[in-house]
Amino acid sequence: MFIDRMINRRIERYQSELLQKYCDEVESMYRKMRGWRHDYHNHIQALQASMALGNYDEVNRYLADLNQDLTAVDTVIKTGRVMVDAILNGKLNIAAQNEIPVNAKAKIPEGTPVSDIDLCVIIGNLLDNAIEENKRLPADSRFIRIYMGRKNTQFYLSVTNAAGKKQAKTGSRFLSAKGVEHGFGLARAESAVKKYGGYFSADSEDGGFTAELLIGIGDAG
Repeated sequence: MFIDRMINRRIERYQSELLQKYCDEVESMYRKMRGWRHDYHNHIQALQASMALGNYDEVNRYLADLNQDLTAVDTVIKTGRVMVDAILNGKLNIAAQNEIPVNAKAKIPEGTPVSDIDLCVIIGNLLDNAIEENKRLPADSRFIRIYMGRKNTQFYLSVTNAAGKKQAKTGSRFLSAKGVEHGFGLARAESAVKKYGGYFSADSEDGGFTAELLIGIGDAG
């Protein structure tokens, strides 16, 4: 019983820290968007002044810079759920900062029973693990592939990332070079999947790691 209570307290603490980290990432993204909107009128005035002076080349350069700036703060992927979009795109931004190429296709089917918070726990943990594993590799070896969508009557999600040597496994848990907390993230994702009666699997091979899940959505969507 004592051990169970310790594990439960650890899970609660970990989840609280995880959700706080997600909130910080979402807030960072929204600050960038608010900053761009705040400057919107100044941009318009600058463009109008250049147009009035006939500086059309300068206007074109200014518009090109604005387009690049807006692209940097706009969401890249739209899954159909705003909170999930914020978390997912926040993780993609972190991957980009660490020079990790990401190939992602993500759409949450209508009728998927998983709550936004549980989806964020699942996606956040899997991508945190994928990013950390990539950071230990040479830049030219890094990659992450994400797929999220409908597979027959189920919601399907897979995350594949570059990795080093095949990871050892104890029972159903992988031992990570980062330590216990790294493997604990996979356990949190699996726990959230099992909450909905879903299937979760993780497979480690030399050079790659894949986690995937299936959760029933019936005939919806």
